[in-house]
Amino acid sequence: MVLVRDGVIEEVGDNLMGEFPVIDLGPEVTLLPGLIDAHVHLCLDEDLEVVASMDLDDEALLDRMRAAADKTLAAGVTTVRDLGDRSFLALEVGGPLTVLASGPPLTTRGGHCWFWGGEVETVQDMLRAVELRAEKGCSVVKVMTSGGNVTPGSSMVQTQFSAQELKAIVDEAHRLGLQTAAHCHAPDAVRCAVAAGFDTLEHLSFATEQGVGADYVVLQQLVDEQRTLSARFGNLPGAAPPPAIAARRAQARVHWEWLAEREARIIMGTDAGVSPRKPHAVLPHALRDLLPVMGGERSLATMTSASASALGLGGRKGVLAPGADADLLAVHGDPLTDPEALHDVIGVWVGGARHR
Repeated sequence: MVLVRDGVIEEVGDNLMGEFPVIDLGPEVTLLPGLIDAHVHLCLDEDLEVVASMDLDDEALLDRMRAAADKTLAAGVTTVRDLGDRSFLALEVGGPLTVLASGPPLTTRGGHCWFWGGEVETVQDMLRAVELRAEKGCSVVKVMTSGGNVTPGSSMVQTQFSAQELKAIVDEAHRLGLQTAAHCHAPDAVRCAVAAGFDTLEHLSFATEQGVGADYVVLQQLVDEQRTLSARFGNLPGAAPPPAIAARRAQARVHWEWLAEREARIIMGTDAGVSPRKPHAVLPHALRDLLPVMGGERSLATMTSASASALGLGGRKGVLAPGADADLLAVHGDPLTDPEALHDVIGVWVGGARHR
């Protein structure tokens, strides 16, 4: 039993007594904290043609983002970290879904996702961009430390910023009380992001022209220092990427499994919205990939309590405990042993109010 008062969990126990209305969810139902996806793009429409999909005015784009937020919430994901939008629209989504926003990611001139408006050239540009995000009310600064797949002319095997530039960005963000997230594919980009002190490392694919060149010295450092690593698991079943990308991801899975076996600090960031394989609300599908590697409790923690702690929401989100927000997900079955149970949603509550 979970006792909720004024949107907050007051007590959790087996046999709570008192004069209050009781919602009986029935047998064979598991009650969980609302799920947390640490890497989404609400502005994307699940299309491979990302640049073309952004050909909307801000009003229409915000409507799309609100629809994506509703879809996400219906799947039991009650908190997301939006790591890239245009015009800081993620800050305006509103509604019951908790959205932590980065605004447009910092990128080089013509670099990965330049079309979102986060291009910078000099260190002074970078520092001003960080200050702007603090003024707008962002909670995190996202930096494209390498190129990426979805931007024509950009390459995920190329590094976009120097180690010194990245360190300047991180230091300024931390001075202003903001977290930092590094999109990093290329091995040198990973090494520079680690040295700069980013709070979360996104993707961590070690992509090279030949495939994947994982640096196990760096990976061991990440384990030893308990750095937060955002894994991109979670795809629609049966939806295959292009062969070259599929081969690289299969290779990258090896070092992610290596990290999981050594109890690295892993959270789930699906990149939802970026392709048909990654629709909004895709997070529950990640459990299917994680269970064989991490077991039930650790797998669920990557998308609840571990993510909450990493994103600065520890004790408030991702747990069923007194003092936490009453963001709840009820599913039929036991997701600790059956990943399909996470898709059989009985109810979703945010702040104690039912939304499904």
